[in-house]
Amino acid sequence: MIRKIFEEDTRMGCEILFSKYFSMLCSHATRLVYSREVAEDIVSEIFCHLWKEQIFSQITGSYRAYLFKAVRHRAYNYIRWEMSRQSDVEVFELEIIHPQMNSDDMMEFEELSEKINETINGLPTQCRNIFLLNRFENKKYKDIAEELNISVKAVEAQVSKALSILRKALIEESI
Repeated sequence: MIRKIFEEDTRMGCEILFSKYFSMLCSHATRLVYSREVAEDIVSEIFCHLWKEQIFSQITGSYRAYLFKAVRHRAYNYIRWEMSRQSDVEVFELEIIHPQMNSDDMMEFEELSEKINETINGLPTQCRNIFLLNRFENKKYKDIAEELNISVKAVEAQVSKALSILRKALIEESI
């Protein structure tokens, strides 16, 4: 049905896709990036790109499947960008706090930071997201539980799991 609408009126086709999927896609993105505002930006960018680049004419399969896949990819790219940005800020802060560090110390710190980021990125999705909300966004267990509609015990378990995995990885790194 939507394909037929696109053939007749591309603007109407995009409007129908937007009205039908925007809310669903935002909810999906929020589960990945844990920020409603960022999720809405991601979904809006996808629809903007869909319209500007006339992507809708290139989609041969399901529009729904395409949109959900695009949201996942953009969300993962955002998370990667956010993690790398946070690492850069941490290195910069360390240079300000400890300007007497020599290049060997800095290199060791960067390797450790890279190992931490790599380990965090390797965590299961929900575990990683809960850990990031707690440790990087300083959210309390109760707030995370309410936001994700899960129990406080589940949040505690996921943070403990993440810390255990991080400890193991760092111990292996130091051996």
